[in-house]
Amino acid sequence: MLEAAGVRFELTETSFDEAAAKAALAGESPAALAQALARGKALGVVTGDGLVLGADQVLEAPDGTVLGKPESPEALKNQLHLLSGREHAQHSAAAIAADGAILWEATETARLRMRELSESFIAEYAGRDFGANRTSAGGYRIEAEGAQLFESIEGSHFAILGLPLLPLLAFLRERGDLER
Repeated sequence: MLEAAGVRFELTETSFDEAAAKAALAGESPAALAQALARGKALGVVTGDGLVLGADQVLEAPDGTVLGKPESPEALKNQLHLLSGREHAQHSAAAIAADGAILWEATETARLRMRELSESFIAEYAGRDFGANRTSAGGYRIEAEGAQLFESIEGSHFAILGLPLLPLLAFLRERGDLER
């Protein structure tokens, strides 16, 4: 998304332990969890200069619980059954750090209503491209065949893809890092 938007960047590993953070943050709201994970990722990169962007996305199931990335085709089927015919939320958060301090952060929430899915559709979908779908919370990629799962969407397309891009670009313009 950053590259497509014309933002120069380089990828860097973070020392942030996401699994430990998720365990420590159990009980937080899904939106607060996404923001805390984004902050942790940004602060987990040590750099002498420049900005560090950390981002994360959390899927909030209809019952308020967090759904992760499915670990098997069977887990994907279970997630699709849970979401079928119901609304869920994708909370996408980003944070920018410099010199060990957070300079900016934003969270955007998109609400998605999945259409009623038939047993046969779920079985075919889960078996067809599990390799790609297992990398996404909820087991779908809206930018690919996952678009077929939905009857309505409210919110930013970029938030569904995992980054509050428009607020990020506005921040970079305000700082003078991007042309106004």
